[in-house]
Amino acid sequence: MRLFSDQRCLAIYSGVLTSVFAVTVLCGFAALRSQSFDQLTVHRINFVEPDGTPRLIISDRAEFPGMFMRGKEYPRPDRRDVAGLLFMNDEASEMGGLIWAGLKDQGGKIQNHGHLSFDQYEQDQIFAIDSGREDQDRFSAIRIGERGDYPIQQAIDASSEINKLPKDRQAAEWKKFFTTHTGDANRIYLGRSPDKSASLRIKDEQGHDRIIIRVDARGKPVIQFLDEGGKVSKEIRAEN
Repeated sequence: MRLFSDQRCLAIYSGVLTSVFAVTVLCGFAALRSQSFDQLTVHRINFVEPDGTPRLIISDRAEFPGMFMRGKEYPRPDRRDVAGLLFMNDEASEMGGLIWAGLKDQGGKIQNHGHLSFDQYEQDQIFAIDSGREDQDRFSAIRIGERGDYPIQQAIDASSEINKLPKDRQAAEWKKFFTTHTGDANRIYLGRSPDKSASLRIKDEQGHDRIIIRVDARGKPVIQFLDEGGKVSKEIRAEN
């Protein structure tokens, strides 16, 4: 009877401790929902929906994520050492982001860049704002493009296979890929180039310049109309 009594007391004691612990944890989580902080130091924050679907990631350089497609993360082939924000849609697929980086390397060259972009559904970026500096070359631009109707997953799968090939064969394989995956093109460029000119370039569906409005570094304006082959068919210059 004594042993039975001790075991029953132990079970009751354990049950009480478990209940107290559970209440404490739940109350702690409830308190966190309404907490405010003056400062918060983290390497990465993952914002998710109630069902766990990721929607926004804010990260430093070391923890910056790869590319997301329907909740699966893939290595980023063009990964740069940057910090920033990654935007994702309702299906946990990447839909753009904001990244930035800047430094002076050991050779004294400045590398500085900021980039904001938004993607087509299950495709790459169709609107981007860039500003930066590569050593002495400074640039800033707005780019508007369009993407083909094929899902970018096909390009991701192709990339994993093409990257396994020797370097001298990769360009030909990508050319073959894009003969059947068409529709990608830059359509509008507005910006300042490294040569200190400013221009608006309107392009056709193949990405070829068709109208260029440009002011060069000396302040000389010109408007050019180009044919499909890139030849200037008409040019308007300001009177001297």
